[in-house]
Amino acid sequence: MDKTYDPSEIEPRWYQTWEDAGDFNARLDADRDAYCIVIPPPNVTGSLHMGHAFQHTIMDALTRYHRMRGDNTLWQPGTDHAGIATQMVVERRLAAEGVSRHDLGREAFVDKIWDWKAESGDNITRQMRRMGSSVDWSRERFTMDEGLSKAVTEVFVRLYDEGLIYRGTRLVNWDPVLKTAVSDLEVESQEEQGHLWHLRYPRTDGKGHVIVATTRPETMLGDMAVAVHPEDERYQDLVGQTLDLPLTGRRIPVIADDYVDPEFGTGCVKITPAHDFNDYAMGQRHSLTLLNIFDDDACINADAPEAYRGLSRFDARQRIVADLDAAGLLERIDDHKLMVPRGDRTGEVLEPYLTDQWFVKTGPLAEPAIEAVESGHIRFVPDNWKNTYYQWMRNIEDWCISRQLWWGHRVPAWYDDDGQIVVGRTEAEARQRWHAEHGSETEPRLRQDDDVLDTWFSSALWPFTTLGWPEQTPELKAFYPTAVLVTGFDIIFFWVARMIMMGMKFAGDVPFRDIYITGLIRDAEGQKQSKSKGNVIDPVDLIDGIDLDALVTKRTAGLMQPKKAKAIEKSTRKDFPDGIPAFGTDAVRFTFAALASTGRDIRFDLGRVAGYRNFCNKLWNAARYVLMNTEDQDTGLNPHDVVTLSAADRWIVSRLQDTERRVSNHLDAYRFDLAAQALYDFTWNEYCDWYLELSKPVLTGGADAAAQRGTRRTLVRVLETLLRLMHPLMPFITEEIWQKVAPLAGADGRSIALTRWPKADADKQDAAAEADVAWLQAFILGVRRIRGEMDIPPSKPIPVLLEHATADDRERLGRFDTLIAFLARTETIRVLEDDEAAPESALSLLGDMRILVPMAGLIDKNAELARLDKQITQTQADVQRAEAKLGNEGFVSRAPEAVVNQERVRLDSHRRTLEELQGQRERIASL
Repeated sequence: MDKTYDPSEIEPRWYQTWEDAGDFNARLDADRDAYCIVIPPPNVTGSLHMGHAFQHTIMDALTRYHRMRGDNTLWQPGTDHAGIATQMVVERRLAAEGVSRHDLGREAFVDKIWDWKAESGDNITRQMRRMGSSVDWSRERFTMDEGLSKAVTEVFVRLYDEGLIYRGTRLVNWDPVLKTAVSDLEVESQEEQGHLWHLRYPRTDGKGHVIVATTRPETMLGDMAVAVHPEDERYQDLVGQTLDLPLTGRRIPVIADDYVDPEFGTGCVKITPAHDFNDYAMGQRHSLTLLNIFDDDACINADAPEAYRGLSRFDARQRIVADLDAAGLLERIDDHKLMVPRGDRTGEVLEPYLTDQWFVKTGPLAEPAIEAVESGHIRFVPDNWKNTYYQWMRNIEDWCISRQLWWGHRVPAWYDDDGQIVVGRTEAEARQRWHAEHGSETEPRLRQDDDVLDTWFSSALWPFTTLGWPEQTPELKAFYPTAVLVTGFDIIFFWVARMIMMGMKFAGDVPFRDIYITGLIRDAEGQKQSKSKGNVIDPVDLIDGIDLDALVTKRTAGLMQPKKAKAIEKSTRKDFPDGIPAFGTDAVRFTFAALASTGRDIRFDLGRVAGYRNFCNKLWNAARYVLMNTEDQDTGLNPHDVVTLSAADRWIVSRLQDTERRVSNHLDAYRFDLAAQALYDFTWNEYCDWYLELSKPVLTGGADAAAQRGTRRTLVRVLETLLRLMHPLMPFITEEIWQKVAPLAGADGRSIALTRWPKADADKQDAAAEADVAWLQAFILGVRRIRGEMDIPPSKPIPVLLEHATADDRERLGRFDTLIAFLARTETIRVLEDDEAAPESALSLLGDMRILVPMAGLIDKNAELARLDKQITQTQADVQRAEAKLGNEGFVSRAPEAVVNQERVRLDSHRRTLEELQGQRERIASL
């Protein structure tokens, strides 16, 4: 093995090897249990972010784990066409060239998007390969592939024929820039400073007026009523009367409804059914007319008074407020903070807008989907997320599935000259249906609907359409239902619930058995990652590293988007002034796993990645030690050779069984954090720090051939097994080392990815060996603690005396004296007689036994006390300086929060150091 671990050399080479060999390809093997994961398809809008990298790590770990367990494993890859998002990306690129989609026309514009899809898709697959994703690339799918598009049309037609899809006029979230309906997921509501206008509405009977408050005075032009609470005594006489709606010449009724909060404002609420979702519901209850006063640009339309027609909604607001004020109908204006819905793509204020759209009647589909979770047929992990699912599903409304875009699955509906709708899988089928319905042989002129379907409509079919539905393919039979869905909580309703509804409706079963909900990836301070905050990191940048000076050069030369470059600089400069080192994929993946506590958001700290990069180095160096001591040596492969196992050999094998059991149990329970911790603790603390050290006296000392053979065999077999346990989380480094260790351990196979998963063997657990080594460790640590406290150099041999040693202590000392001398650097070890007085010594306890290190000749007591006094004085001064700084109100209030926190950390460190120094002085002074 190379002396230095270099992931950039190892990782691309091994991924290409696996892919070329078809190691990730699923087989149609009925003799093995199937295990399938469908990837949440990334949008073809650019590149994968940290959330994708996290979820892909989880999915790949599960896939590799089950592949090694012998399951017939498929991780289904693919991408989503992402209607609005992708169309906007291409429109922006065209705008930079001074061209609009309307200049090109629909067909040419869609061709441009296909070109972009090829470019972006290649980037996404490159990132996935770099992350080590073991997907079956031979089965890669895209939501607008021919087969998937056929399935989308099939579902639409079947639902329409059953009366579960209909066209209707309802309120939707409308983006006036994109001129399309958008889903709730594409709405970003944020608190903004606005105003609350209090308006006077005169009573028709001349008995004064009522005051209504609104944050959107322009919508008053569409008011159809004023509502009060039925039990509000102030307005008992007003219910059923009418008001004169200012500026419009219309009269509107006063109605009573329990929705009204009598404590808010005056208790009178203006009702605009065509421009507010809550008002729409109230309008339905009271049979109010729907008056739409906006066009699709959010400008005042011809149904409003002439004075305001053509004005944008915000210009109309100013004009209306001025006119009300002039008429004496403006009571007052208050400052008011309110939640403003904006489109996540355009940033434009969205408008509740009354339009004709296509809808899915979701009630009949939701009932079996709810029952599937209630019955345990589908399980949420963590379990509490099922409550969120129930809340949404039990209050489900019909789903608006049409979008006024050019990119997406075209609605398979046609209109004749009379505007009558006919639905078909093709235009030819639509014509046949039209003839059957009208009983006419005249060939109609049909025009296809211009709308496309909501992206979530096609992705709701993803688990079964990727497997070939509507054809009853062998893949569908083998892999559906899939095993688990790994996704975020934010799309439980938008995607997860809809997949369950559609899967049960069309594939005849739930789409997955488990739903593992991940948390959000946040930065080290707990902030959500976003470009505007400047805390976004590309996962590939963590893997391959970033030279910040080169990054600045790229940004200033215009070779990188300035916002992205500055975000990377800001998020890395503090901890890594020269840039991010090349951590490698395995370190990044292990970090994700170690942080994946069930259901919690993840604070992603670059320091943790650096720590796990060191962990990779530790494993690499351990493997080099093992190979240097076992290659071209007898590792016990010949069954006829005598093999003697030491207590240390039996101990590490026993500890390995416990690690195998815990890692398997944790992976089965989706506790990747606990699996990572178990692997880390065993590798670093038990195998590397203890067993490798315990093996050295055997291999380099006077042990006989059988004992050396036993230790060599244990070294390679434990390491080979450990590599298999680690492989799902760290695939590259484990493959590289395994290729060299496996032959020495007698392991067969072309790749670690295809070897069997380790299974704990209770017969190999050895309680006696574990007790022996626990005693040995405590003894060595006790001596080392004395060295540290007394500042005795590690290389200096020291005499050790034992007091109150039991018979078991003496027996173990006789067996382990060579190991103790080697690891604790003892000069001599002697058990004191019962009546023998101990000299002036430093003390450590092991049970009832006292481990003593005589101080005579080891340290100069007076010189050591003088040295400690000097350090204590200096540290006391450090504490006083930090306390004074933090006691300065000017510093605390004006300095950046990070600087103040850093000073607090520094003070805590000084105080701990002072406490340790004072304790050490007391111990030496007492000698």
